[in-house]
Amino acid sequence: MSYRKTLLFSALIISGIVTLTACTTAPMAPATAPAPVAQAAAPAPTYPASIGQMVAKTKSQIKTVKMPEFKAAYDQKNLGMLIDVRNENEFEDGYIPGAINVPRGLIEFRIWKLVGFPDKTDMTTKMTLYCATGGRCALATKSLQDLGFTNVTSVDMKYDDWVKAGYPVAMPKK
Repeated sequence: MSYRKTLLFSALIISGIVTLTACTTAPMAPATAPAPVAQAAAPAPTYPASIGQMVAKTKSQIKTVKMPEFKAAYDQKNLGMLIDVRNENEFEDGYIPGAINVPRGLIEFRIWKLVGFPDKTDMTTKMTLYCATGGRCALATKSLQDLGFTNVTSVDMKYDDWVKAGYPVAMPKK
């Protein structure tokens, strides 16, 4: 038997003995269902003040809209390409109908296919970006602006506020 197989075999035997010992020496718990535990929402992440300052500076350099303006443009179908810059797992939990998921960390690379590159690239494509709290979409809007896109708007709102207001939310097809 090779050294690796011997080591693996020994580890399996030892873990089995530890498990067996734990099972035979620990008293059995009564067969009652555990009390349900309320799941608290994850606390909002905290960041250094420099992050807030960077996002605030970025918002002063781009076009932003608040939720009421965004909802009105949504209702009038006047958003252009609606882009959700949250991560894929966030998008899977629900999104604003009509949105395309292009995570902020990939937008500089994935946007090109959506605007006709390489044949008919349209740098004036109207785009409206949103995220969970307004920070990532502001940074993504600035990145697109820096790439030369001229018609990009960032939605300065919390996605949860959109949901709480009872506005439309879609779920990905599985």
